[in-house]
Amino acid sequence: MAEKNDTVKNSAEDKKRFWNNDMEAIIGIMVVLIILGTINVFSSSFILAETQYDNPYFFLQRHIANVVAGLIAFIICFRVDYHIWRRFIPFILIGALLALLLVLLVGTEVNGAQRWLGYGSLQVQPAEFCKLVSIMITAAYLSYQMKKERPIEIFTPQLAIIGAMFVLTELEPDMGTASIIAGIPVVMLIVAGLDKKKVLYLIIGVLVAAAGLIAYQPYRLERLKVTFDPWSDAQNVGYQTVQSLSAIGSGELTGMGLGVGVSKYDYLPEAHTDFAFAIFCQENGFLGAIFVFMLFAAFAVYAARIAGIARDEYGQILAMGIMILIVGQAIGNLFMVGGMFPVVGIPLPFISYGGTSLIVTMAAIGILVNIGRLGKKKE
Repeated sequence: MAEKNDTVKNSAEDKKRFWNNDMEAIIGIMVVLIILGTINVFSSSFILAETQYDNPYFFLQRHIANVVAGLIAFIICFRVDYHIWRRFIPFILIGALLALLLVLLVGTEVNGAQRWLGYGSLQVQPAEFCKLVSIMITAAYLSYQMKKERPIEIFTPQLAIIGAMFVLTELEPDMGTASIIAGIPVVMLIVAGLDKKKVLYLIIGVLVAAAGLIAYQPYRLERLKVTFDPWSDAQNVGYQTVQSLSAIGSGELTGMGLGVGVSKYDYLPEAHTDFAFAIFCQENGFLGAIFVFMLFAAFAVYAARIAGIARDEYGQILAMGIMILIVGQAIGNLFMVGGMFPVVGIPLPFISYGGTSLIVTMAAIGILVNIGRLGKKKE
């Protein structure tokens, strides 16, 4: 009788849930974010698309094509055992480094930055792929050290390779992406149990490197200064931040309505890319912003749960790295758009327009779901 009651209770609990497992939850969150992002990409870009390309659907059409490509990448990564990618890391790494070198030699230049490879409208940003590659390299190294019960070191060939990707990306220049390529492995090392003394050395090294990068490009120091008071230079360096905060504030509780936001009318630069969330807030208000916060918070929780059921150390660390990649970028973008972080060009996953970034994000989620699926079978 007790077993029957337990069965009925469990059945009732299952009916209350939106999904049956953590993998379905991750996929559900991804789908909702894709829908929100598609709507926001069109709403934030149709004015620019009309004025520059005489086609209000220009960016929307490209975005939908990128979503389709991302779904293909997701399905492939979902179906392929994540251990197989580990075997091909040397080849993936060589390809990534060669692509970064090619960008510097023959890449397409846009707004003073040489970050893209391709021909005509077909362009890819190799540095975006390097985000995921750096996570895979770090996960392979950390899992090997943990399996052999060896201490985690800072100065290793793997981290030197990540350093090379960082330098090549910074030369484009693209400090935002370069910081992610190097920053996520640093966080992974610390979370995995790096010795406290080495953590201190690592933090000092990061601070020294950051100071050097700021000194290398003086405009970065100006951006850092105006972070604390963007209105002190509201017509120059602080312009984007001021316009972003104005857009967010004007959305109030429920927003102006889809397509009604006025900041995309040449007031806010990069309204459909780095500052897409400001337009989202203007049109959907505080309630819309909270909903997006909750989606990324839920993603972090379910990704952490998948890491917990992974069948080996490599899967656990890889899942953790993917979670940091997606949620970390979201936090960085939200802080940047909210004026609490310098403008460094970090996209908000799914909400910001960006082809290669979207494809890489969906591929990473495919790997994450595969880790959960194989881990669940192992239980």
